[in-house]
Amino acid sequence: MAKIQTLDATEFKAKCLEILDRLAAHEVDRVVVTKQGKPVAVLMPPSEDSAVRGIHGFMRGSAVVAPDFDLTEPVNTEPFVAEAGDLHG
Repeated sequence: MAKIQTLDATEFKAKCLEILDRLAAHEVDRVVVTKQGKPVAVLMPPSEDSAVRGIHGFMRGSAVVAPDFDLTEPVNTEPFVAEAGDLHG
């Protein structure tokens, strides 16, 4: 049976980190946050850790920088328009 915790937004705000820790530890399966007695948010842990890990760095290796390209060298050597006091170009 699912362990569902319901609390109002004020209590959620005061105990947010504790609630997130309880979700991560699977002490509760779902947290329902209410305002004026009506649900406004439902929190639950991700279905799989691998799904979350897949989001971070999913484009790793998709960009290639030419070996002779210096990422620390400025691209624009001309003065910016703002330096001349013209803010609208």
